Amino acid sequence: MMSLQPLRTRSWIALWVGRIVAIIAFGAAWQYAATSGMANPILVGVPSGILKFFWKGLFVNHELVVDLIWTMAGTAAAFLMGSLGGMLAGFLFVAAPGVERFVDPFVAALNALPRIALAPLLILWFGLGISSKIALGASLTFFIVLSSTVAGIRSVERDLLTLSKTLGASPSQVFARITLPSAVPTLFSGLRLGLIYALLGVIAGEIIAAQHGLGQSIAYLSGAFQINGVFAVLLLLAILGSAITKVLDIVEKRLLRWQ
Repeated sequence: MMSLQPLRTRSWIALWVGRIVAIIAFGAAWQYAATSGMANPILVGVPSGILKFFWKGLFVNHELVVDLIWTMAGTAAAFLMGSLGGMLAGFLFVAAPGVERFVDPFVAALNALPRIALAPLLILWFGLGISSKIALGASLTFFIVLSSTVAGIRSVERDLLTLSKTLGASPSQVFARITLPSAVPTLFSGLRLGLIYALLGVIAGEIIAAQHGLGQSIAYLSGAFQINGVFAVLLLLAILGSAITKVLDIVEKRLLRWQ
């Protein structure tokens, strides 16, 4: 019987070849439109100029590297604070439903607030440094992880919980061996989305007012009409977002090897 592995490998290679060809074709059409006068390069940029700015910023003058480090540091701190707070609050809500019923209107009201609109206030409280960006990113991450934590824990099959208790498992054993593993898929969906929102929150805060960061670079470059630079930073952010999402996917698969 023919193995499926070679077929899967060829399918994967064909998929990526198709993607690369599509990207090259799109870039070539964009380059032609910008250089032939069909589109204004001041408004849409030029792919060759974007790649040149991207390469120079990362590997020549390292300006994008410095801003990338600032943005990643803020994103990591915002994600850790927001996700840990969201998970702890979610565990509390499940363990004490009365607490959840009491604070639910306040949580819903806070979650409905447009945190981006609160960015000037956060900057006033925490200053122009990285702290205000962390606060904004953490506020976005917190509610996403909170919702996924509660949903994940409550999605555990009741029959498994009843059976484990009947067999004499302690509450800590039930949580560690039944509840938490069963909640991992839903929880990681929230963590994946929360990480992206932490990045978005930090970038938004940097665009409004910052001393460093990729968001600050976007604001400066757009104000100076350096569209190639703006697209280069956006390209870096797209690569960064895809990379961190892929890392979380790998971690999730390792944690779910038991399934």
